[in-house]
Amino acid sequence: MADKISIERRSRNMAAIRSKNTKPEMIVRQMVHSMGYRYRLHRKDLPGKPDLVFGPRRKVIFVHGCFWHQHPDPGCKDSRLPKSRLDYWLPKLERNVERDQSRQKMLEEMGWSVLTVWACEVRDKPALEQRLAGFLSP
Repeated sequence: MADKISIERRSRNMAAIRSKNTKPEMIVRQMVHSMGYRYRLHRKDLPGKPDLVFGPRRKVIFVHGCFWHQHPDPGCKDSRLPKSRLDYWLPKLERNVERDQSRQKMLEEMGWSVLTVWACEVRDKPALEQRLAGFLSP
């Protein structure tokens, strides 16, 4: 099936997708801050530049988009593969998943605890707050 919008428009749409300060990330940051935790953003000296870094606690949080990082939950509708150009999308998305796994492993080997929050999980704020509190408490 052909794309419903032009190639130029699709290119502009894809170029507009941000990697930092996304809406799910901002919600997590607000929630963590309101819980009394302080953090640093996108530390470049750590593998993967985690979204939130809690230095003294040696904990990091990644906020992943379900599509770009292929949320493994079968109930997540946002992580579905596109129907066209699978020869392009499959390798790209698989590389993203492999890169995420290797960076998480590197962080854990360095002594950091890692939590991944998926964009679809941000919708259930009470459950997210409970999960964050469980992760960040000593």
